[in-house]
Amino acid sequence: MSISKQQLYNACLDYVQTRINNASKAIQEAQEASNSETKSTAGDKHDTARAMMQLEIEKNAKQLAEAQKLKRALSQINADKICEEVEIGAMVETSRGNFFVAISAGKVDGNYFAISPVSPIGQLLTGLKEGDRRTFNGNEFKILAVN
Repeated sequence: MSISKQQLYNACLDYVQTRINNASKAIQEAQEASNSETKSTAGDKHDTARAMMQLEIEKNAKQLAEAQKLKRALSQINADKICEEVEIGAMVETSRGNFFVAISAGKVDGNYFAISPVSPIGQLLTGLKEGDRRTFNGNEFKILAVN
């Protein structure tokens, strides 16, 4: 069974939404833990715990911001557009694997990897058309199909 561009797009969207949900949940849990930390007689212990929770909140806030940035990047893609050359939103079949040029999300389907257009492989493939060839790290990539 072949996969559609819309299915790849939806898989990327699910990946991003999961990241957003996980980061939001972690922020909420850290905030709750920080708020429920009662002032004990050991003041240093209390201050240390609150500081650790604040660091956890900041770390997860960065992850949340990054996931939201990925979601904005995805919103720029028209999954219905048929691409003649490798560009953002293109499905690319090569002699070295299949790619969906969108965001870096790893393997999103059994046969496709979601890659960022600014990743090294994304930059290599951008602008190529069916039949074009490029070499990357000693491996030749032949473009078999672009959609």
